[in-house]
Amino acid sequence: MDVLRTLKLPKPDPDALAYSAALKRRIGDEIVTSGGWIGFDRFMELALYAPGMGYYSGGRKFGAAGDLVTAPEISSAFSRTLAAQAAQIMALSAPHMIEVGAGSGRLAADLLLELEGRAALPERYGILDLSGELRERQRATIGQRAPHLLERVVWLDRLPERFDGLVLANELLDAMPVHLVRWGNEGDEIEELENPEIFERGVGWENDEFVWSDRPAAGRVLERAQSLSIEYPRAPGYLSEISLASTDWTAAWASILGKGALLLIDYGFPRHEYYHWQRDAGTLMCHYRHHAHGEPFFLPGLQDITAHVDFTAIVESGFAAGLDLLGYTTQAAFLLNCGLTEILARTPAEDYLNYLPQAQAAQKLISPAEMGELFKVIALGKGIDEKLIGFAQGDRSATL
Repeated sequence: MDVLRTLKLPKPDPDALAYSAALKRRIGDEIVTSGGWIGFDRFMELALYAPGMGYYSGGRKFGAAGDLVTAPEISSAFSRTLAAQAAQIMALSAPHMIEVGAGSGRLAADLLLELEGRAALPERYGILDLSGELRERQRATIGQRAPHLLERVVWLDRLPERFDGLVLANELLDAMPVHLVRWGNEGDEIEELENPEIFERGVGWENDEFVWSDRPAAGRVLERAQSLSIEYPRAPGYLSEISLASTDWTAAWASILGKGALLLIDYGFPRHEYYHWQRDAGTLMCHYRHHAHGEPFFLPGLQDITAHVDFTAIVESGFAAGLDLLGYTTQAAFLLNCGLTEILARTPAEDYLNYLPQAQAAQKLISPAEMGELFKVIALGKGIDEKLIGFAQGDRSATL
């Protein structure tokens, strides 16, 4: 509870505290049975996805009363603008969509309504989300906002064996478990930068509390970290993340996708920015009741834990598995390319009560000081040769 006082965070109710305490004990028991240590990636996986207990399994909240606000919650203009790109990709491949990690269902509902208006509805809109609580929320949202289109929506339990069409994921990669890695020790001689000792930061369990514990890195984590240390030597003690889960997930789609594209929207950087020497504490961040902080051990199950995306790693993994890079740009450029201003123009500027809130929300989506620059959009696919409209101007693929 010291974190509550130090960071001035809202105190959860007794039921929420009990929920978190049960998950904390569940993770603690696994640490003990694993010999006193688990990698941070496993801690993050349990905190977010432990069946019936993790944050995404039963308690994620969206919107003003929740923990965070995503772009589809900020404005329906986000989803309606996205429809232009969705329609093009389906026209170039097949009239099918899968949204992975559909949140509250707001994006699906607004996107389907806009696609209906463009006479570009998918024959089937699949949602892949393993949380039963979120599935019910999604069903309710779509049933309320687009009841006549609910019959087109199906909930999937696993990745398909084969798929043609559009795969969409908004703020999915940032919530995939990451490994924490430390290159060398603070105080090491500067000459050791080219061949530093590499550690993986994990989690121990002492006196019924989580504690940080570093061990020598091994396996794929060590291989990736060694490669990064050659490419980007950093001062001893440099700490950052390596996401094997997100690159493995991307590569998995290469064997599934016949003709179509992955369209991924998330916050992150190209590798040379991700591992910038000044970003020496990594990008790990937690979100609780609209407060951002860096304490992942705080109230497991009640807060989101995220890390920025290394988009260079995503492209490398996809390319090695047989996917083509179709475009990479900022969220601002992508939305403007797809016609955000035309969407806003549907409401007359003279209609102040309706136009001003929409314009303010759109500004948040594209402003460099808000989501416009930090959030990126990347497309990878197969069998698509035509330039995608979302990347017509401001394509930054050369920076990856």
